[in-house]
Amino acid sequence: MLTVDFSRIELKPGSRVLDAGCGAGRHLAEAFRARGVSVVGVDINKEDALKALNTTKIMRHAGEDGGGLALVTVSDVTRLPFKDASFDVVICSEVLEHIPEHTRAIEEIVRVLKPGKSLVVSVPRYLPERICWALSEEYHTEKGGHVRIYKTSELVALLERAGLKCIGRGWAHALHSPYWWIKCMVGHKNDQALPVRLYHKFLVWDIMKKPRLTRTLDRLLNPVIAKSVVLYCTKGDSHGT
Repeated sequence: MLTVDFSRIELKPGSRVLDAGCGAGRHLAEAFRARGVSVVGVDINKEDALKALNTTKIMRHAGEDGGGLALVTVSDVTRLPFKDASFDVVICSEVLEHIPEHTRAIEEIVRVLKPGKSLVVSVPRYLPERICWALSEEYHTEKGGHVRIYKTSELVALLERAGLKCIGRGWAHALHSPYWWIKCMVGHKNDQALPVRLYHKFLVWDIMKKPRLTRTLDRLLNPVIAKSVVLYCTKGDSHGT
């Protein structure tokens, strides 16, 4: 399940893509499919980083990669182990809301991006996330949980102060918002509750089958209750223009 729309990113042979906070590698894997594109994944969670690495190995073995290189490492997004201007594309999806030093993380992902190139950031959207916080204190107070809620305008301002220009935005996963509201009502880690199991079954069916009805419903609801907002940005040149 992708949050980022890859049709809005230029991936040319020879490009280097960083997935900062790659998790199990869903966006990393999608970039790795592109012809001649090399990918680097970074995550602070060792188990997730290993899953992402294994995904690229499986893709390579199955011939589902585009022929580029793949590297996954355990690292903190606020202290990336890369030189300035190392990447043509940086993706940071559903990460910043977890990081207390989020301005430092933004500075780092901008630092390693080449001037004139693309950065994509996604975070939980304000209203659906605010509802989750209202329904469950544990949802946002547990270790590693969400430490803030972004208004889109606030995040745009943060990114642009760091040297980016936000040139587009999108929304994703409207049908997933009610799932999280239900989880927050019954206990956000209570996966055995009947409403949670039924809705999860519906989401799996939707992801696997992609029926026209739910794709249309998701598209219509995204401007209202999308789970995530996605910002598409470019980095200014060395003079900040």
